[in-house]
Amino acid sequence: MKGQWIGKTTAGQAGRVLINIDDVGTHFSGVAFLMPDDIKFISSSCLFSTIDKSKEFNFKAAINPVDPRNGAISTWDILKPILPDTPHSTTVEISGHFENNNMYIKAVTNLGVNIECNIIRKPFTNISNINGELKSWEEFKEYVASFSKKEYIYRGQERNYFLRTAFHRRGRFNVTRFINEDIPKLYQRLTARTKHIFNLSIPMENGAFYNLAQHHGYPTPLLDWTYSPYVGAFFAFRKVKKASKENENVRVFIFDQLKWKIDTRQSAIIDIAEPHLSIWEFLAIDNDRAIPQQAVTTITNIDDIETYVSFWETNNKRKYLWAIDIPATERDKAITELSYMGITAGSMFPGLDGTCEELREKLFNE
Repeated sequence: MKGQWIGKTTAGQAGRVLINIDDVGTHFSGVAFLMPDDIKFISSSCLFSTIDKSKEFNFKAAINPVDPRNGAISTWDILKPILPDTPHSTTVEISGHFENNNMYIKAVTNLGVNIECNIIRKPFTNISNINGELKSWEEFKEYVASFSKKEYIYRGQERNYFLRTAFHRRGRFNVTRFINEDIPKLYQRLTARTKHIFNLSIPMENGAFYNLAQHHGYPTPLLDWTYSPYVGAFFAFRKVKKASKENENVRVFIFDQLKWKIDTRQSAIIDIAEPHLSIWEFLAIDNDRAIPQQAVTTITNIDDIETYVSFWETNNKRKYLWAIDIPATERDKAITELSYMGITAGSMFPGLDGTCEELREKLFNE
């Protein structure tokens, strides 16, 4: 049951469903969103917990509305002044069962609204769905030389791994739980270590706080990108051993961020009802790595980013995301040339760790 489930209702109120479920030990907990097709109704959400981990489930949950202005979970008291005539349910009875990657759900609200859905999700994979175009290091440099500075963003990876946030890679899916439980604990501990007291109610500062945690190894629903294809290449080659094997490639993802921001809804709020992948350049507060890395960030509530982007590519008949694969055997040449550009561990990671990594590269034959 753990994971992300996205689908459409098959009976009752027509609409789309997004469900994020975590394994919390003795049972499952999660959040479900319903986005009706009928514009007379607004989206709704419910936080829920199962009794145990059995494949059959039956439980009752409270319903909260979703603010149509920003997509965030709200309350009826807040929305009543702007939606005085909108009917709404307050509780829901949910039952169903799951088996591997199939889930059936039946729900009835206190106002008698019926919902049924049967969701089939893709099996998990760690390998990217995107077929990268193989280019030599020289071909890669020539390829990106003609790109405009702000049109594309880049992400380097040492292998053709699936594009997924560290939060989702760690087996977490309920972003609402992350915000309500993880962030307060993280905020309490990091505040003692930062010069700036972050105001998490301000979206740009909230994003800067998440970004700071991300850059120091804490799993978040963010993905790091850069405006520089060469910084992207540095991160692709960075952890590759000097004696790389033949037939191994590193990867640089290329994302047309200008078209994406025009064509899709962007939000600084992570846990909105709609699936989203939003691109932001957050303030570099107490984050001395963001500037030299020419950092830009995507935030998302989506586990399967590649399928989500592919859906919009088909829908809008545009190409947003692709990848270049470079032979790992060109690692030494690439790292040497990148160092001539000033792109080294010491410049990317100001401080003791980056300096030691840069000198290890120069002085040890790993």
